[in-house]
Amino acid sequence: MTNLQLDGEKKRIFSGVQPTGNLHLGNYLGAIKNWVKLQDDISSIFSIVDLHAITVPQEPLKLKSSTHEVAAAIIASGIDIDKSILFNQSLVKEHSELAWILNCVCRIGWLNRMTQFKEKAGKNKENATVGLYGYPVLMAADILLYKSTHVPVGDDQKQHIELARDIASSFNNMFTSDNEEDFFTLPEPQIIGEAKRVMSLRDGTKKMSKSDASDASRINLTDTKEEISNKIKKAKTDPHPLPSTLQELKDRPEAHNLLSIYSSLSDQTLEKVLKEFSGKGFSYFKPKLIDLAVETLNPISLEMRNLLKDTNQIDKILKNGAQKAREIAEPVLKDIKNLVGFVN
Repeated sequence: MTNLQLDGEKKRIFSGVQPTGNLHLGNYLGAIKNWVKLQDDISSIFSIVDLHAITVPQEPLKLKSSTHEVAAAIIASGIDIDKSILFNQSLVKEHSELAWILNCVCRIGWLNRMTQFKEKAGKNKENATVGLYGYPVLMAADILLYKSTHVPVGDDQKQHIELARDIASSFNNMFTSDNEEDFFTLPEPQIIGEAKRVMSLRDGTKKMSKSDASDASRINLTDTKEEISNKIKKAKTDPHPLPSTLQELKDRPEAHNLLSIYSSLSDQTLEKVLKEFSGKGFSYFKPKLIDLAVETLNPISLEMRNLLKDTNQIDKILKNGAQKAREIAEPVLKDIKNLVGFVN
């Protein structure tokens, strides 16, 4: 794991996950598992980013239930609410306020380069919402509001961190004089772990996604032992034995994906996993992966179900987290307003 305690300076991470339900193995390995590791060593703020969720149409009751489900998944995975701050984004109004200020710093040309908008809007970009177009600015506000120094992200989100850095740098140039220290530290992306991008069990060239029509393409955090086992048994493979080198994995996306999942679940390097299974067939490897996945994920699934029996308790946890978040956010936003020239 990357050491974030550098030069004795105080480091802080911010990371968020959308409450769109059906959290899966990719969310766990790409984000939540890393959050759990980081919380012992660094000031950690984690948010269920419900403001981001509404950039595409949401059914209100489903959005609420998904927020509860994601909160339960985060807590069940090992986030300690006494060590870390956990809240849903809409409870902290400073996110929206700062986003507007940063909208007036960000350039349209920067947003036009954002590849995820092009992917999500597709051919209907003229009908896409302003929120979908501008949500990278809200993401920058999420990060900068807490003067975060590091942001754990998947490799597909690096472009958004680069935008946050551009916005922070532009703000510093606009509102900080030459003899003053920059107001914002430029946040660094932290991509941690072997399974940086978990792929579909049905197609190793596509990212594992909650929006995939086939439930067999992903392992959900709510899946039972039997469902996890069946999905891995039916996961797409190729007819060749497992290789011994990373180079040999280059043109074998399904093999690479399953081995990467094993690597991340077992906290081993991919090279070490290749050494263990080199020359073996998938008939030997898959049962080992099933055992490891069930051992890791089944306790999370059971604890999620237990937590979801009392959503009032989840609401209380989120509100307490929001109060802690606002204790950090309010003075930062006040300083920003003073720099901008607002009377407040």
